[in-house]
Amino acid sequence: MKTIKFLSVLFIAAVAASCSSIRVDADYDEAVDFTHYKTYGYLKDGVDKAEISDLDKKRILKAVDAELQKKGFTKSEKPDVLVNIFTKANKEVNINQGFGYGGYGYGGFGYGGWGPGWGWGGPWGYGGGYNAVSTHTEGTLYIDVIDASKKELVWQGVGSGVLTQDRSKKQERINEFVAQIIAKFPPQKDKK
Repeated sequence: MKTIKFLSVLFIAAVAASCSSIRVDADYDEAVDFTHYKTYGYLKDGVDKAEISDLDKKRILKAVDAELQKKGFTKSEKPDVLVNIFTKANKEVNINQGFGYGGYGYGGFGYGGWGPGWGWGGPWGYGGGYNAVSTHTEGTLYIDVIDASKKELVWQGVGSGVLTQDRSKKQERINEFVAQIIAKFPPQKDKK
């Protein structure tokens, strides 16, 4: 029984850790000199098409404003770059089988060792085991930076992670996504 409690605590800790992590990547046009960009605005048509609630759009734009202004950019009616956002969301279902003692080839690797317990006896050797099912929404936020004069995409940042439906934590989670994405803008070109 202690093993089940320990594994349950371990599972909950793993889920909590995965909820907080955001995977971020960025791509950019290497021919662009990003030091010339000082002002920004939003690509209204693009932002309007983002398939999220207007409240979440406002939250994202608020976070983008804060992060760009921290980097010294100024919002302008005649910007150097236009910022666009779009999103994707997928419902994820996780099924975790219980791990435990497998006995004599009926549910484990080896003889009486600890293992995942594949075999006739189920995950616990001679029967038993458990399944933990959880669901969450995995969201992806894209932030595009477009050269306003050329109307060309010059940088794109992408962040993916678990979303929250808890209204009191939405702005905080959105801030995390945006901060981690904008941390990669402007790109720091490798010095050779």
